Order: sequence, then structure tokens, then C-alpha cells
Amino acid sequence: MAELHVTSATNPRLKAVAALRRRRVREEEGMTVVDGYDELELAVDAGVVPDLLLHCPELMLDPTAQGRLVERVRALSATTIRCGRAAFEKVAYREGPDGFLAVVPVAGVALADLPLPPDPLVVVVEGLEKPGNLGSVLRSADAAGAAAVVAADPATDWGNPNVVRASKGTVFTVPVAAAPLPEVLGWLRDRGLRLVATTPDTEVLHTAVDWRGGVAIAVGTEKTGLTDAALAAADERVRIPMAGRVNSLNAGVSAAVVLYEAVRQRS
Repeated sequence: MAELHVTSATNPRLKAVAALRRRRVREEEGMTVVDGYDELELAVDAGVVPDLLLHCPELMLDPTAQGRLVERVRALSATTIRCGRAAFEKVAYREGPDGFLAVVPVAGVALADLPLPPDPLVVVVEGLEKPGNLGSVLRSADAAGAAAVVAADPATDWGNPNVVRASKGTVFTVPVAAAPLPEVLGWLRDRGLRLVATTPDTEVLHTAVDWRGGVAIAVGTEKTGLTDAALAAADERVRIPMAGRVNSLNAGVSAAVVLYEAVRQRS
């Protein structure tokens, strides 16, 4: 079948893609968008099978080389649509699009189905409301080799296109799940994982605890940190030394600092 070539953003298929900007639509359909060549390539490498790919050779940095990704996606039985520049830019999520926009299943599994290796290193993020922070945590978790990232009482969803973009596609490479905090705490107990909470309200430095064995790092929001319930459930509380005027770091930075101390000890 010949590939469809679309030049108008009013095309029904393009309008359906644009509708995935809304969380309600993403949750109803179980689908989201991956906007960008690098992010899509990482997702496909991780085993994601797109449902639809919109591509625009006019916007690609290297149409010949990057066109191979279009062929890879087509080989997965996905529908591909070639778009004119104006139509693609109208439906693209990011500013300065690079000619790739795919519709894929939302990442994540039920918490009970989250696979874990022996003695896992897990990151728990509580109440994170900024997609950029959640994406940053995912990139750090991927780089550090964390077993999973669990969102407790999340204010945003794994399918948020800004989470996908901020994570550079690692939302598809790191096992993820979301659940209410009590369920997350029960899940940690059932699997024998120690919970280490990050908070400025302790004298124990993050370098002073033993990060070996099965352990979960808990990170809260920049504004309020972890809730009292999360802190009360923690086996240990640690802080990152702060020499300046502020008493907290960006949630993504905090997670990265503690993750790499854990990796150093576990290595």
C-alpha cells in the first residue's frame, strides 16, 4: 500500500495525534506521543512498537540516514504518514521539531507486575508535579542502572509528552509504575526493600549509610519534600550537604547525587 502524504493539519489522523496532548485522552486510549528522532530511536531499541509514525523529511537533519528509522518502524507493521512541513509543525508537540512524531503505548506496568532483579536499587518519587523533574529522574535512573522508578501519588502521568521528552526516551528503558503511597510502601515491605528518604531534616549524610542490598531511594517535591507519611515509613533518612543559602536541590539533581553514591558503594 502506498504511503499517505498529508499536507493539511486538519487531516483526521493528525487531529487524533494532536488530541493526545490531553491527559484524559492519553488515559482513555493508553497511548502517547514520542516527539523527536533520538527519543523514538531509543524507544524502538527498547522494544516499543509504534502504532503510527508521522515523518517530515523537510525537517530532518539527515533525511537519508534518519529515513532508516522510518523503515524500521514500518517493518514493525506501524502505519507511517509523510507530512508536509506546515502540517507537521502544526501537530508537533515541541518547538523546533526534527521531523519525527510517533504514537506509542504509554510506558508503565501495574506495581505488582514490576519486575525486579535480586537486591534491586529502586527510585521512589512522591508527588512530583513537574514533567521535567520526572524526566530528569528517569535519565539519572537509566544512567545509574536503577532497577525501576516508582511514582507514588504522581501529579503527572508517564505518558505526558514532556516526561517523554525530558527523559530523552528513557521512560521506555527503565521499568516504571505508579500507585498511591500506601500501596507503594506495602510493595516495598513485601519485597524486603529498605526505604531511604532524602530530607534536609536529618544530620545523616547520604554518604554515611549502606546502599548495598535491596534499597529504595525516596525523593519528594522541591517545594515540600516528602510527606510525613513517607518520612515515617522510612528505614533511614539522609541529606545531601548544602553549603549555600538554599536548603534543597532540584528533585532530579537530588536523585542523581544519591543514586551515584549508591552506585559507588554497590560497585
